[in-house]
Amino acid sequence: MKSLFKFKNQKNQKLVFKLVCGFMTSTIFAQQPAKDTTNVKQLDEVLVSAVRVTSKTPVTFSNLSKKDIKFRNLGQDIPILMNFLPSVVTTSDAGNGVGYTGIRVRGSDATRVNITINGIPYNDAESHGTFWVNMPDFASSVESMQLQRGVGTSTNGAGAFGASLNLLTENYATKSFGEISNSFGSFNTRKSTIKFSTGLMDNKVELSGRLSDLFSQGYVDRAFSNLKSYFLQGVYVGKTTFLKALVFGGKEKTYQSWNGIDAQTMRDDRQFNSAGIYTDEFGKTRFYDNETDNYQQDHYQLHWNEKIAENWSTNFALHYTKGKGYYENYKEDASFADYNLTPINIGSETISETDLIRQKWLDNDFYGTTFSVNYKKEKYDVILGGGWNRYEGKHFGKVIWARYASSSELGDKYYDDSASKTDANLFIKINYDLDEKISLFGDLQMRIVNYQATGIQSSKIDDTFNFFNPKMGITYHLNKENDFYFSYAKAHREPNRTDYEGGIVKPEKLDDYELGWRFAKDKVMMNTNIYYMAYKDQLILTGNLDDVGNPIRSNSDKSYRLGLEFDATVEISKQIIIKPNFTFSQNKNKDLNVQNVNVGTKDIAYSPSFIAGNILVYKPKQHIQISWLSKFVGKQYMNNIELPSAELNDYFVNDLNIAYEIQPKSVFKNITFSLLINNLLDKKYASNGYMWDVYPYYYPQAGINVLGGMTLRF
Repeated sequence: MKSLFKFKNQKNQKLVFKLVCGFMTSTIFAQQPAKDTTNVKQLDEVLVSAVRVTSKTPVTFSNLSKKDIKFRNLGQDIPILMNFLPSVVTTSDAGNGVGYTGIRVRGSDATRVNITINGIPYNDAESHGTFWVNMPDFASSVESMQLQRGVGTSTNGAGAFGASLNLLTENYATKSFGEISNSFGSFNTRKSTIKFSTGLMDNKVELSGRLSDLFSQGYVDRAFSNLKSYFLQGVYVGKTTFLKALVFGGKEKTYQSWNGIDAQTMRDDRQFNSAGIYTDEFGKTRFYDNETDNYQQDHYQLHWNEKIAENWSTNFALHYTKGKGYYENYKEDASFADYNLTPINIGSETISETDLIRQKWLDNDFYGTTFSVNYKKEKYDVILGGGWNRYEGKHFGKVIWARYASSSELGDKYYDDSASKTDANLFIKINYDLDEKISLFGDLQMRIVNYQATGIQSSKIDDTFNFFNPKMGITYHLNKENDFYFSYAKAHREPNRTDYEGGIVKPEKLDDYELGWRFAKDKVMMNTNIYYMAYKDQLILTGNLDDVGNPIRSNSDKSYRLGLEFDATVEISKQIIIKPNFTFSQNKNKDLNVQNVNVGTKDIAYSPSFIAGNILVYKPKQHIQISWLSKFVGKQYMNNIELPSAELNDYFVNDLNIAYEIQPKSVFKNITFSLLINNLLDKKYASNGYMWDVYPYYYPQAGINVLGGMTLRF
């Protein structure tokens, strides 16, 4: 493979280097920075200003920049990198943070966390889930992330029922650069990343990109991940115009590790993986070597930001996402009837079962537009925004091999279903400074959703939802160090595809109340808040799974989450910074009805009452940083009736991150060495699990493991 970048040598450019490194040749020209990039940087921020908040807004949030995760970004997924934010709990199917990973915020899983990338919805339209495995190493192309806990402000895509996470991709670079990063570690984990930027050519145009390749065998047996991704961005910077075009995506092949293990197996063989297990014709236990998940997802975004007057700016975006892939299973003694096969006769014997290999396919298109208009003047900050998005998906299955094929033909589909979803929303947000002390906030959103699907309980689904989501709040500026805020927000959320499999299902409703205090002075920053989230018809776990392992949920009449959150950043000295956070909460289903029996008030599943984290940063010298990262997650239940066998034990995990940076006087501008020791104290724990009726299954996480990396920037 050979890669060559050439650019016209303008008057304000000069050739700074030509690097030959193995198979790569890079020729890049240095750029003089634009004379004044203040306005265009502000225009870049308009990409997410419609869905982000500031300290003036009465919303509970945390920001995470690329600088915050720089030394830990060695191959683990975005949820793992967010692990130390308040009220966050993360998990990994493979046990080491690579491949399929998950996140919960305030006890709400990823299907309830609204995700946007540059303001474009990312959650899957049908499952509502987010699958970061489809975009490996995306953290290397992210400028910043904002996690809004609770309902947050109006955004595009599915309604937020636990949090909203919006990501801004990397800003343009004024000067050209190249970057090569490699990391290696336990379980044969390795990541290679190449990045480049042309810098602003003629102070107007920049091209940048990234290629990444990741592989890990995983902590769990055979739970390998083979991941590839790319990111290409073009930017045009004008006096009042900012254009950004992006193409990014990834391709993943992972051996399935979705099954979990029972308690006895976790004691005897923590790394056991039952995926692909079968007994051959000679009675020998074997594992199918291609029990894998295979998926490719490509994203296209075009953003146009315009400053049309001193107080007016706009953003208009078009987007398209293509996803296609399948997972493959070996099925032992499968019934002919389940695969539209007819029984066959061999001699006097009638055969109605067979061993077979199946593939279940998804073929999806997601496209649409988002927009916002922003007016700022003295006391007013008004945003009018919205979007229209359309999803079209195909679900079909193939049998690619069978011991007894009956009358089947190659290419036959044993099911062939379709789904479509149209999601439109319009919102207006207003921040108004009543005086120097008081700021008022209002946010009104109308959202219309239509979902149509076949193949669910042999019936056709055609549901339309009309949601009105008002939000309002007040911020009191006591002085330059202290702000107090109160807010109320209402949210609605439609059922996902799996919810319809449980029968009659209703949309969820949520009233979220937030009361908070922000303090910032010199070397101390603190945030604390109390929240009360009152649900009507919240969809909760029944303890059953469908045939592909998705949890089946049903409506709970009334439930709530009540909690206290705290986080801080304290600079003890020039060398030592601490960043503690904790959450105390009570999460209850009220008068829960299970199979027509009232079981009383019970804990909501996967909702620990205490979560705490801390990052201790020590900088003994300018170029050295040592961080001790700690996370405690309290006891939680894996079902909603507090069954003793459903208890998931608490755990306390510690990581150590060491980084060393140098700026050599050579072709390299910066060289960074990073070492990450995960689970330093070798804690044996499971961060997730599920119930199959009354039987618990767990996802064990890796003991002590190591990742080390080096980044060369030139």
